[in-house]
Amino acid sequence: MPLVSTGDIVGGAVARRRGCGAFNAIQLEHLTAIVDGAEAADAPVILQLSQNAVRYHGALAPVGGAALAEARAAGVPVAVHLDHAESRELVREAVDLGFGSVMFDGSTLDYEANVRATREVAKYCHDHGVWVEAELGEVGGKDGVHAPGARTDPGEAAKFVANTGVDALAVAVGSSHAMLTRDAALDFELIAALHAAVPVPLVLHGSSGVSDEGLAGAVAAGMTKVNIATQLNKVFTAAATDDWREHPERVDPRRYLGAGRAAVAVEVRRLLGVLMLGHAETAR
Repeated sequence: MPLVSTGDIVGGAVARRRGCGAFNAIQLEHLTAIVDGAEAADAPVILQLSQNAVRYHGALAPVGGAALAEARAAGVPVAVHLDHAESRELVREAVDLGFGSVMFDGSTLDYEANVRATREVAKYCHDHGVWVEAELGEVGGKDGVHAPGARTDPGEAAKFVANTGVDALAVAVGSSHAMLTRDAALDFELIAALHAAVPVPLVLHGSSGVSDEGLAGAVAAGMTKVNIATQLNKVFTAAATDDWREHPERVDPRRYLGAGRAAVAVEVRRLLGVLMLGHAETAR
């Protein structure tokens, strides 16, 4: 199955009025687990590497090359996406490496600065055939789109998209990054209003803090691309820790890392079912 564009996966989800899963990877076990889960679900998937993950590895090329290789070898459509890039140099590196999409994060800038920076990135990426996601939350806010209480205004969102030319927009509707509990209260009325006002697909960040019912409700209200990171890390860590505790004599890291990888694959398959079917009946 060839490597595909994020725009192809997101566009297909929009046409079917379904959600699509975008899962963040940190290391190779994440990459293989996400693809394994997507193959088990027989669903397309978006592999994401954040700027923080790149910083962890020290460079984009090694982990980015691995993500692209996993995508090209997959049995389902897989796109590779750079997530939360604040560095324009990193955006250019991802484009050169062959990423099909980037998310430029200017959400900590004031509105006008965010527009200027995002417009420049979008033009560069579009000139190279790369799909662009951006982020807009509390106008003027310095804590970014997921500051407590931040909400995206539909009118400002429509104006932002028109002034930047981005292909998708991450919006603040009640979720928050790095939540360890799944009790975030999404504003479904706001999602519907944003869906009506904004001419590009909407993206939900901080989705790990949202229940299955909340994810299904968000998709029904108009959300399309759903980013999930912390939930996979929770599942991976729990499975790897359990394996190590049960077998403390093992010194081969493939044993407990393999347990984590297998658990993440199961969770990816389950979450893709929630997003694609639009209901939570597949939940455990």
